Amino acid sequence: MGSKKSQKNRSNRSQTTSTAHLRSDITALFRSHPDDLLNYKQVSSRLGITEGESRKQVLSYLNHLVELEILIQPSTGKFSIHPSQLALTVGIIDFIKSGAAYVRAEGMGADIYIPEGSTGYALQGDSVQVSVTGGRRGTIEGKVVNVLSRGAEQYVGVIEITGKRAFVVPTSGKLHVDFFIDPSKLNGAKNGQKVIVKLLGWTDSSKAPDGEVTTVLGEPGNNEVEMHAILIEFGLPFEFPDHVIDEANKIDTTISKEEIAQRRDFRQVTTFTIDPEDAKDFDDALSLRKLENDNYELGVHIADVSHYVKPGGILDQEAVKRATSVYLVDRVVPMLPEVLSNFVCSLRPGEDKLCMSAVFELKPNGGIINSWFGKTIINSDRRFTYEEAQLVIESGKGDYANEISLLQTWAKEMRAKRMAAGALEFGGIEIKFKLDDKGKPLGVYQKIMKEANWLIEEFMLLANRSVATSIGSPAKDKKAKTFVYRIHDLPDAEKLKKLRDFVGRFGYKLKSVDPEKASYALNDLMKQLKDQPEEDIVKQMSIRAMSKAVYTTENIGHYGLSFDYYTHFTSPIRRYPDVLAHRLVEAYSKGSPSANTDELERLCKHSSNMEKKAADAERASIKYKQVEYMLNKIGEIFQGNISGLTRWGIYVELDENKCEGLIPLNTLRDDVYKYDEKKHQIIGLKYKQVFDFGDRVRVKVHGADLMQKQLDFRLV
Repeated sequence: MGSKKSQKNRSNRSQTTSTAHLRSDITALFRSHPDDLLNYKQVSSRLGITEGESRKQVLSYLNHLVELEILIQPSTGKFSIHPSQLALTVGIIDFIKSGAAYVRAEGMGADIYIPEGSTGYALQGDSVQVSVTGGRRGTIEGKVVNVLSRGAEQYVGVIEITGKRAFVVPTSGKLHVDFFIDPSKLNGAKNGQKVIVKLLGWTDSSKAPDGEVTTVLGEPGNNEVEMHAILIEFGLPFEFPDHVIDEANKIDTTISKEEIAQRRDFRQVTTFTIDPEDAKDFDDALSLRKLENDNYELGVHIADVSHYVKPGGILDQEAVKRATSVYLVDRVVPMLPEVLSNFVCSLRPGEDKLCMSAVFELKPNGGIINSWFGKTIINSDRRFTYEEAQLVIESGKGDYANEISLLQTWAKEMRAKRMAAGALEFGGIEIKFKLDDKGKPLGVYQKIMKEANWLIEEFMLLANRSVATSIGSPAKDKKAKTFVYRIHDLPDAEKLKKLRDFVGRFGYKLKSVDPEKASYALNDLMKQLKDQPEEDIVKQMSIRAMSKAVYTTENIGHYGLSFDYYTHFTSPIRRYPDVLAHRLVEAYSKGSPSANTDELERLCKHSSNMEKKAADAERASIKYKQVEYMLNKIGEIFQGNISGLTRWGIYVELDENKCEGLIPLNTLRDDVYKYDEKKHQIIGLKYKQVFDFGDRVRVKVHGADLMQKQLDFRLV
């Protein structure tokens, strides 16, 4: 990654991204002030740009925006928004707690703020048409004029029946209205039950929309009811249709001699898997053998899902729809039916399994000489849990100790090189629960990543990067073919500046806010924070400053990993983009022409969207279990750090179990407290007491609301 080519690629991307950010800022400024006529100095001043060369750059961008017909130049040196830019724009609406919302629309340069009362008939996640009405301080303000399509087909809530009137109160904080249910539409629902409601119509925005109960989930607090409700809330399935199960059960699992003849045979090579103790879908395995030339052959073997899931078939259609497996606190909702994910495709020991593999020849010191990608057949010798593999690493004894020791040595070298090249290492916290047989949380703990985890991660990264590079960076006489990439854009410079100011209040330094150099500065910051009280909070703030990784056919590299080319190839049992990558690798190996870019891009966007929904559902399940765990802790006192500040209260994360709750500002009786947006602090108006991010506080657990997944704290 230290090559001139790599530096050039990242530099080009940096220039493109910086240009895009500044262009977005300028566009947002003019959109929010549609009647203003501004010269480049006025634009620079409003954007806080004071340096001479940067101001000249602003002028250059203004002229460029005129060429793009985003701005007009009515008189020499004076610019205004192009009338076409004030037409209706389309985007997805995202509500906040107050009932206001934001709409993210392509080409707008910034999210459009929709005040409460201007959201019309829109509900969370809907595709809407918005008219821009103005704005202030560089923000764009608008109102919803039309709902193009609903973001959900069904909603979850609790039924409240009073006499002949009934309403469903949504459990999602993103839904700002209740649903009116005619008594004839209750479908047997009883007061207080959790239900699924279907929107029937909404003709008056000042009144509740009409709905119909379609399914009674059951009593709130029941584990099955709550987990199903979370899945439905985020538009995720919790069971497979019968016809999909039937199709999966028809799969022919026999492996013919003809099929074996078309594959490289690794069945006699030492092979093993390393997975979590409770895993059932083993989708990757490692093989290792010494060659006659004293080099080594390393195989990264991945379940060949594409052999069984054919494009356009029933199983493929369901996999496309789901796009990802969903991991809730107490269960996995798989992308593929269990017969595939846990049996046919799972690389279980002692069974012949079909794979797509990345095979490398390495020097004894770990240097890669060459690579090969294609279809294989394996037979795993041993299934390790992470704990078992860790014991082998630490003791140097046990099954395949020599192989694991050598792989660990290479993995450490690979990891060190990635870090030296600027790869980010936040080491986020993963919350786990000890549950009883009914799903009730008995304890909360943090999952700790050790060498065995890093070992597997490094070789999966190697396979993913190598496959992407082989297709995205072909020989000079060949044109790169369309492929599915996992990209991660540069962070936003403004967010980095805010992070620098934020950590500065704790006495820490973020040495650079240049997106190109920030990864080194962020890693240095993590070292400063190691084992400090503010560590977790600053990590979360740092993650928020980053761009989101997504799937796309347009490669710009992966900033967080410091890779020019990266894909997802190693988990096709649980990620649909990996299935696509397998199909493309096979097709291109046979000389097939480049795939249809538009169709692949559509699948990439859908997969990115479903991945976000799955992550949101996972967080919701964690939040629910945290609140459930704290139900019997009412009245107890805990130590914690301030993890969030808003105009309505102070969020505190507890040291002991990482549960987060809110201290409402109106419960602080010693003064009147207000949130200072500029300083990001809560300040007492009379006595000037300040509450800041990371402050150590003691709180009493005052309440636990399972329906809203909220903990209510009081300051001690």
